[in-house]
Amino acid sequence: MTLSRRALLAALPAAALLPRHSFADDLSQVTLRVATFRGADQTLLRATGLDDFPYKVVFSEFNSGNLIARAIDADAIDLGAWSEIPMVFAASSGARVAVAATLEGPTNNQAVLVPTKSPLGNFADLRGKRVGYIRSTTTQYFLLKMLARHNMTLADIIPVALGMSEGMTALKSGSLDAWATYGYAIETLEADNSARVLESAEDILSGHYFIGINPQHLGNTSFKAASADYINRLGKAYTQLNADKPRWARAVAPEVRVPEPLVLSYLNHMNRAYHTRPWKPSDIATAEEVAHTLGGAGALPPSPNLASVFTPALNTLLNS
Repeated sequence: MTLSRRALLAALPAAALLPRHSFADDLSQVTLRVATFRGADQTLLRATGLDDFPYKVVFSEFNSGNLIARAIDADAIDLGAWSEIPMVFAASSGARVAVAATLEGPTNNQAVLVPTKSPLGNFADLRGKRVGYIRSTTTQYFLLKMLARHNMTLADIIPVALGMSEGMTALKSGSLDAWATYGYAIETLEADNSARVLESAEDILSGHYFIGINPQHLGNTSFKAASADYINRLGKAYTQLNADKPRWARAVAPEVRVPEPLVLSYLNHMNRAYHTRPWKPSDIATAEEVAHTLGGAGALPPSPNLASVFTPALNTLLNS
């Protein structure tokens, strides 16, 4: 009896139709420990129905990329995303972390804010003022770049390192003259007329975020296959939600505890869409610029070997 191609495919087990790496890999035996921010990976994958993983995923919520890098170094996490800044700090400290992929994102969601009624009219007016920022994040980097742009250094202001919630409280209470921040905090403070943008970091930031991976498990073929599948699913989730911002806002608003209209406004004003892809050599170059700036301010040792942190282990498995 001769079978048609359609009949032959129907007769094959589902596993035979998976990508090539799956023939040798039983992904059901893999557990990925994934770091997520509130309203990020776990929420987005669930909202798009892409959380039907053929492996086990255990999510842990973090509030900073720096902590995610430390968790990977301690072998407590396998995958997690961060901006260029935590990555260069991790690389300079010799942490056991690797970069497996790049997540491109917007750059117009980060800025220095001042109280709405502040008399400060431009960035140069911050001389001698108390300026908050969030240590080991993009805010530390773009604040340094803004200072240099206006022929200033940290010595010309009173820098105050604060967490996200502390910084928002301090700005509202008048304890800070300005605050370098990012994300929904900007939309929230503008909406309630508490703050306004003094200077945006839109043209300073590269928009590159990196997906870090635990290098201690890269010798495991099944681990690599599952990690690549997870990143590809995340990329697909972003593609779907980039095309349906209301759906994205409905999913995220309850998680981040920000009113849905503000979340939707934030998403609609993004100047670049989120997109996962394999990393490129040019990504290393932009990270080196970050390292140079932070090193020049004495925030980390000069010339860390960033290229050694980027692994090609998943490149052939990732969607571009």
